[in-house]
Order: sequence, then C-alpha cells, then structure tokens
Amino acid sequence: MRYIATMRIISHKKIRDFFKKHAASKKPLEAWFKILRHANYGSFSDLRKTFAGADQVGKFTVFNIGGNKYRLISAIHYNRSILYIREILTHEEYNENAWKEK
Repeated sequence: MRYIATMRIISHKKIRDFFKKHAASKKPLEAWFKILRHANYGSFSDLRKTFAGADQVGKFTVFNIGGNKYRLISAIHYNRSILYIREILTHEEYNENAWKEK
C-alpha cells in the first residue's frame, strides 16, 4: 500500500488568533484549513487547481480568503508537504506591504 502524505500546516494557532480579532474570518479560514490539511500538492500548479486565486509573491504563496477580504501568506515546502503560515492579514493590511519587510 502506498502512503499519501497530507499537508501539515504550521500553525493553526495563527488562524485562531486572527479570527479572535476578526470574527467574520472564522468560517472561511476554517474552510481553507480543512481543504489544505487533507491535500497533497506536488507543486504550485497543482495547488492552483484547487485555489485558483492563490499567487506566488517571491518565495511565498498568498491565498485570498473570504472573498478576498483576507490574505494568508505562507511558505510551502511541497517536497515535505508542509505549509508554514507566515501571516494572516486583512486585505487593507496586505496592501500596505509591510509584511514584505519582516
């Protein structure tokens, strides 16, 4: 039997912390998490089949969440099936571009 890895997401705490501040983000973030944790993407092009609105910004993958109200910035290691959540921002915070300087 062949083992198929699922995506390990580090860390769910960032999601919980964000929706404590932005209650309306809870359902879309949890839906995103549920899809990703059961996924196995070999590349960005594979990921785009599920998340057509995802973009590569430098070395990061940026997801549009909740009808583009929120942005989740991540680093994905496809070869290890690990996604690191760098930041979750409102669309307005994302447009300020301060996250790129961290």
